[in-house]
Amino acid sequence: MLNQPTTQLEHISPQQLEEIRCQMVKFAMLQLKDPDLAEDVVQDALLNAFKNAHAFKGKSALKTWIFAILKNKIIDLIHYRKRTVTVSEICDAEEEPNNFFDERGHWDLNYFEPNEWSNVQSTTYKQEFWVIFETCLEHLPAQQARVFMMREYLEMASEEICQECEISTSNLHVILYRARLQLNACLSKNWFGAKK
Repeated sequence: MLNQPTTQLEHISPQQLEEIRCQMVKFAMLQLKDPDLAEDVVQDALLNAFKNAHAFKGKSALKTWIFAILKNKIIDLIHYRKRTVTVSEICDAEEEPNNFFDERGHWDLNYFEPNEWSNVQSTTYKQEFWVIFETCLEHLPAQQARVFMMREYLEMASEEICQECEISTSNLHVILYRARLQLNACLSKNWFGAKK
């Protein structure tokens, strides 16, 4: 009988798996606001990852691949749980442009100088940046972090976010505006300011 090829999932230590699971639960909890549901969706995502371990080709990091499965599970669950929106209009806030977001308000990866990302240390540079970014994100108020991640990571449409969070379109814009301002300030201070 031929031996089946081993996968990275088979070689992950219990400590590494628990660390990834805790990060997944934290992310799921931010989006779903229900600890039991967050645990369920994480378990479902991990089970799916182990069942389909043969499909992991190593083109991305293992953690990225597992989080992509979780992302899809959360999106499916949010679509399934759609509710009627509660209208609560607030004053519109005009979004001022800033360095980290494009004119549509999406995360602008073109902001970074190409040579910063393509040098020999680019992998370490990116890893350091995303650690700082995650720390900045954790310091946002919970609703701002949730809405920002729905828009930027889950890539949900405004209407879907408004329905899921029971907010108006103008409230969504205000929340995203405030989240971007705080992330901009945090990254300017802790990343770009620290690199000078």
